[in-house]
Amino acid sequence: MQSLVQSDLGPSPKGPEANLEVRPEESWDHADVVRCEADSVTGKLIVNADEKDEDPQICRVCGDKATGYHFNVMTCEGCKGFFRRAMKRNAGLRCPYRKGTCEITRKTRRQCQACRLRKCLESGMKKEMIMSDAAVEQRRALIKRRKRERIGTQPSGMQGLTEEQRMMIRELMDAQMKTFDTTFSHFKNFRLPEVLSSGHEIPGILKAPTAEEAAKLSQIRQDMCSVKVSLQLRGEDGSIWNYKPPADNSGKEIFSLLPHIADMSTYMFQGIINFAKVLSYFRDLPIEDQISLLKGATFELCQLRFNTVFNAEKGTWECGRLSYCLEDAAGGFQQFLLEPMLKFHYMLKKLQLHEEEYVLMQAISLFSPDRPGVMQRGVIDQLQERFAITLKAYIECCRPQPAHRFLFLKIMAMLTELRSINAQHTQRLLRIQDIHPFATPLMQELFSITDG
Repeated sequence: MQSLVQSDLGPSPKGPEANLEVRPEESWDHADVVRCEADSVTGKLIVNADEKDEDPQICRVCGDKATGYHFNVMTCEGCKGFFRRAMKRNAGLRCPYRKGTCEITRKTRRQCQACRLRKCLESGMKKEMIMSDAAVEQRRALIKRRKRERIGTQPSGMQGLTEEQRMMIRELMDAQMKTFDTTFSHFKNFRLPEVLSSGHEIPGILKAPTAEEAAKLSQIRQDMCSVKVSLQLRGEDGSIWNYKPPADNSGKEIFSLLPHIADMSTYMFQGIINFAKVLSYFRDLPIEDQISLLKGATFELCQLRFNTVFNAEKGTWECGRLSYCLEDAAGGFQQFLLEPMLKFHYMLKKLQLHEEEYVLMQAISLFSPDRPGVMQRGVIDQLQERFAITLKAYIECCRPQPAHRFLFLKIMAMLTELRSINAQHTQRLLRIQDIHPFATPLMQELFSITDG
């Protein structure tokens, strides 16, 4: 087995962004996620490759019982802590036996720190994946706040729910917390947009387009409705790098951000896949149905998660050190609302949903029985109905005010609109991919893009 997402992201960026720790060769893996794998022969997406409980995982460094993936490698808690401390101390360790080849086992791992660190690095552990102290504190504060909020809302709001519904919400919330990196602290493996000035960077269609290619490019421009997105990246050292799309209308503004968007989308898609795999309802389904559901719903769940970090007042998506801002190229705010996806984000944010409502929306979208290729439609239809009933019950219990009496209907209408946007987005992606291939292997698999 090998990871489906291949980190073939080209050379390191040059210029100001090079100081912001953008690392093309980092792994996508981070702590507490489940592997998204592909068969090395067929390349098919495998969403149920979890190891059996009766087969304990072994630490790649010392052979002790592993607790999960830490800094890109399956290790025990001891080696995880040792690697973090050793990297932060940045001490020049030396082998006391002057061999540098000490055998590292559970019993001997404390005898030679130098060889233990060497074994960590040889196993694939990455210094770049160690969160800064500030990021750790931010993450801890977020977890504590969420726990306080959950405890605070349960007595008054959750009492009216059945035990099954409360357990359903808890499982969804736990899965969300484990798989949604809300601080985006692990998103480091990405390409930044560049000014497409060199010949090899410019898509061929922009050089001397044929009549057919010009028609395709015109369609893509029409799709985009002249809405452009700027990007700001804040470095851990306080430095700031800004990108604004080209002011001309040559088509470069469409393609310049595509590699970066592909990297961010792939990162988010992996989180969605892991979210699904944590859910017992999903794991109980046949592999074929798991794949069909993910192919159909991943984009929709991604938009629901992005909405949680959308600032409607500023028109920005605030993703940790990255901030995406809408550029009003048309000179009028209403231009944004011509774009269905942007209108969706504004309308959904206006509902001011609770986290529980967001995750229930994700579940309703994920368990859609009418996705192409689904076999057990009856089972999945019943699951979707249970999630929908739970959402309705939650709203009735936690939002008794008359102002919220239509909230459930509004949410269901938003999910219907998101379904339509999903179909439109897929067609857009295929049109752009046809002109200028940019999709990562995972995107190609999810959107069923062939190389032919």
